Amino acid sequence: MKHSSFNLNEQNLKTESRIVVALERISEAFRVLLWNESKENSLSPIQIQILIFIHFHSLEKCKVGYLADEFNMTKATISDSIRVLLAKELVTKKTDPIDTRSFSLLLTDKGKKIAKKASFFASSIEQPIEKLTEEQKTIMLNGLLKLIYDLNKSGIITIQRMCFTCSFYNAENGIHYCDLLKTKLAESEIRVDCPEYEMIT
Repeated sequence: MKHSSFNLNEQNLKTESRIVVALERISEAFRVLLWNESKENSLSPIQIQILIFIHFHSLEKCKVGYLADEFNMTKATISDSIRVLLAKELVTKKTDPIDTRSFSLLLTDKGKKIAKKASFFASSIEQPIEKLTEEQKTIMLNGLLKLIYDLNKSGIITIQRMCFTCSFYNAENGIHYCDLLKTKLAESEIRVDCPEYEMIT
């Protein structure tokens, strides 16, 4: 039987297992911080995440289907959350002029205020990272990006707007290059979420 990362006898023999458990601890910190933010605004964690996402992403990404893929949830679950956000007047609908059944979501002034404040919910996690050396940050970033890329390839994580899965990205002999920016990218410049991202077709 395959070993469990949470079995202490096995965990302490494998670096990979200790990394998994460390990531799980960090994910718990995110859950607690997000839950605290949602309680403060009488919203659910996913409703807070939707508001933050809409605040920072383009209109074409702020549709029910895209949000469902983004957060690995069903359209019905996302629609339920959006109904609450509409009722609380935190978002409004913008109907697609070509397809009137389709709509994008926009933040109201009230929604923008909550989203702006809520977007700092993870700042207490960023603070200890700031204390690392630039080399440590780059190693950590690249390790996490490779992990996200592999999880995306295996179907565990869906939408990713990172360099490694972008049509503008090229790599040769360990050199990263962006065809859109027409420039080399340092390891520390590889993006996790790029506004100019185009999926490889």
